[in-house]
Amino acid sequence: MSYDFKQIEKKWQDRWDEENVFAATTDFSKPKFYPLVEFPYPSGQGLHVGHPRSYTALDIVARKRRLEGYNVLYPMGWDAFGLPTENYALKTGIHPEIVTAKNIAHFKEQLKSLGLSFDWNREVNTTDPSYYKWTQWIFLQLYKRGLAYKKEMAVNFCTSCKVVLANEEVVGGVCERCGGEVIRQVKSQWMLKITEYAQRLIDDLEEVNYIDRVKSSQINWIGRSTGAEVDFTTTAGEKLTVYTTRPDTLFGATYMVLSPEHPYIDQWAGQITNMPALLEYREKAARKSDFERTEMQKEKTGVEIEGVRAINPASGKEIPIFISDYVLMSYGTGAIMAVPAHDTRDYDFAKAFDLPIVEVVAGGDVEKEAFTDCATGVMVNSGFLDGMKVEEAKKAIIAWLEKEGKGHPKVNFKLRDWVFSRQRYWGEPIPMVYCEKCGWVPLPESELPLKLPEVADFHQTEDGQSPLAKLDDWVNTTCPHCGGPAKRETDTMPQWAGSSWYFLRYCDPHNDQEIASKEALEYWLPVDWYNGGMEHTTLHLLYSRFWHKFLYDIGVVPTKEPYAKRTSHGMILGENGEKMSKSRGNVVNPDDIVDQYGADTMRLYEMFIGDFEKAAPWSADSIKGCSRFLDRVWGLSKLLIPGEGYSKELEVSFHKTIKKVTEDIENLKFNTAIAAMMALINEIYAKKGITKDELHDFLVILNPFAPHLTEEMYEKHGFGPMLAKEKWPLFDESKCVDETVELAVQVNGKVRAKIVVPVNCDKETAIQIAKDNAAIAEALVGKMPIREIYVPGRLVNIVIK
Repeated sequence: MSYDFKQIEKKWQDRWDEENVFAATTDFSKPKFYPLVEFPYPSGQGLHVGHPRSYTALDIVARKRRLEGYNVLYPMGWDAFGLPTENYALKTGIHPEIVTAKNIAHFKEQLKSLGLSFDWNREVNTTDPSYYKWTQWIFLQLYKRGLAYKKEMAVNFCTSCKVVLANEEVVGGVCERCGGEVIRQVKSQWMLKITEYAQRLIDDLEEVNYIDRVKSSQINWIGRSTGAEVDFTTTAGEKLTVYTTRPDTLFGATYMVLSPEHPYIDQWAGQITNMPALLEYREKAARKSDFERTEMQKEKTGVEIEGVRAINPASGKEIPIFISDYVLMSYGTGAIMAVPAHDTRDYDFAKAFDLPIVEVVAGGDVEKEAFTDCATGVMVNSGFLDGMKVEEAKKAIIAWLEKEGKGHPKVNFKLRDWVFSRQRYWGEPIPMVYCEKCGWVPLPESELPLKLPEVADFHQTEDGQSPLAKLDDWVNTTCPHCGGPAKRETDTMPQWAGSSWYFLRYCDPHNDQEIASKEALEYWLPVDWYNGGMEHTTLHLLYSRFWHKFLYDIGVVPTKEPYAKRTSHGMILGENGEKMSKSRGNVVNPDDIVDQYGADTMRLYEMFIGDFEKAAPWSADSIKGCSRFLDRVWGLSKLLIPGEGYSKELEVSFHKTIKKVTEDIENLKFNTAIAAMMALINEIYAKKGITKDELHDFLVILNPFAPHLTEEMYEKHGFGPMLAKEKWPLFDESKCVDETVELAVQVNGKVRAKIVVPVNCDKETAIQIAKDNAAIAEALVGKMPIREIYVPGRLVNIVIK
């Protein structure tokens, strides 16, 4: 009874391509639906079975919406700049452009084999100059409005790879890729001022439909907090300003901690008596990433600054100042006040260095541990704050600090400005030149795109500059402002750049005059539904929202937010329950599954594997059940019987199944939608017959899940030339309710039988049907009913004595 899926799937994929079936139209009068999945990085490994889970899910939604009459834009492209391809070029000498083209061709072949209804007419590639022209254009607009700037900053530098590393790429003080020593170096980096948008990035989450965990990841990363900036005077004369969310605990500040890189350390060199020890500690700290330095569980280390002390502005007492690597110059002011009685990290540090621990909020036992659950506590050992509740004390101390000129209220954010430079080759050139006379000068927009030049050697320079720095003919240029000699910027943009606005280009991908036409952007935006992995719901989403808000501010896009709805899917794990990876040897290649079972079976199984939003292990055995289900669907052709419409026996089941599948698709409950269709086919087989109208509607609701099989059967039975152009069936709500319901019948609270009654049955009728039941009649022989209870839809209980 099985069908030839290889022939059928190839046939319909070719037909869809030839007839351009899934192309979004430019008919802006139709209702639109713009679903979006994260475009992939085309690696050499290709897809594994975890990748298509998101693509298939929104493909099902897109196909259903087309059948409902929407103009659907479901696009795909390639996030193709980035380090992995460059590393491959370093190993092999093969140009990244060649590698990228090969990888894209393989990915595209894999995606097409799954029957995904992407509009390939709108395909984008971040490495195409016609695309990155506009990435460069956006950067220039940011620069012209003061949101892109150069800054000297400490970075992680691998002494072996000769590249700057992100914090995530430093493990145990060494490069995660090569194991080489990583040091901290000061480099001039391009930065984007995302902090200017911090509050809006939080506030505008109220206007979008994001699942809670996505909103939380955004809010937590931005890290808005309210508190105060407090000035501590020092015996060296300068003030040390700290930011704290707990100014109420100021009387309990018994020491201060500076970042090892704090400029005051060098400034105070003449007064510090243990400078060699501080410099030695600074050098060790420079070999750690920010992640390592701020890890809560690590051993607390530091060195006291001998020769300079601070003065607590509340108590007037002198307190010691330490340097410690857990304080970063990149956060706040690079200095903190330490209240060990009420902060675990400060407590551990105080214990390690035998420092005073002064309780200022009553309720804990600071002899044993820091008392941190003190939001509703009462102030003690705090002068004029004594006896106040914490919230009252916060207001009082801030008012006092302002009056005394020692501090002021402050809203702070953990969010840092975006480091935008990469000292690498395979990225978008930054369209800036440096002139000794004019400083940094933007390239004229008419000269965009500034194309990435050819290089023979992809290695960085010895001092860690991009390979582009070796191209004297390219680097040396003229200043667009004064016409004098100038040098091009040799840093390139990060991979995040091209992926921060790609959804806009899909709206009008062949426009060479602007990012996209105003008409296209006004019609298609915002993206109606964006799905992707949870790993991208923080930085990628944040950067994308930032760029979109900036483009909104300068009148390029018509909406404040890029995405109306954002959901995330759970991973498909290996059969051993671990994340799929080449190193674990548990990767399943979708090509093998498609070859063995067909694309429809794989699509169906990926959606049936479990709750879409949760992780689920792959099972080679379970996929066979989906294959058998599709065989049974193919076998429906042999069950056709004369008649029109729905048969009396299946009418309720069809309406209920259509309702279930319709709603479940929109709620990402694909597994229960499939289960409902499986249950319906069981009923059809039990009845041993199906009308042509029933077969038609069954094929239509199954089509988004298994498009090839259903298209073939639709054509085979003469329903029309193509199911993809059909209409989604409607359900009658009144026929989704069962005509009868099963009730439990109890005698003295114990179930003795089950009966079937009309769904709207009255009490008298239900009780009579229960008494007519043989088992109940037997139980009542010689007994006197003293009470009869009827709970509609649930039970009858007869109490006897």
